[in-house]
Amino acid sequence: MAIARFPTVVLDCADPAEMSRFYGAMLDWKIEERPDWTEIRADYGDCISFQQVKDYKPPQWPGQEVPQQMHLDVVVDDLDAAEAAVLELGATKAEHQPGTTFRVFLDPAGHPFCLCLS
Repeated sequence: MAIARFPTVVLDCADPAEMSRFYGAMLDWKIEERPDWTEIRADYGDCISFQQVKDYKPPQWPGQEVPQQMHLDVVVDDLDAAEAAVLELGATKAEHQPGTTFRVFLDPAGHPFCLCLS
């Protein structure tokens, strides 16, 4: 029996509004903004939140001096089209690409995320 209905992932960052705009556009989810906290929410309830952290230091992937802490895997049908879309939204393609069925990117705050073939 589940004790929660919709888990929320919370990402630390310097600019929550920038992060919600990036992920909101990528996933086509609604954005809810407050001064130091934003959320994006799917129509069916899933949610990702972003909280402002003073002196935020982005992860350094694949190195571990500042570990990635977590990452999101986003399932897509077409890696090339999805790559073009996230780059246009402000993502950066990671230099290190360890696989062929997924691609690693960094969001505007430096968190790694993967686009993965379905």
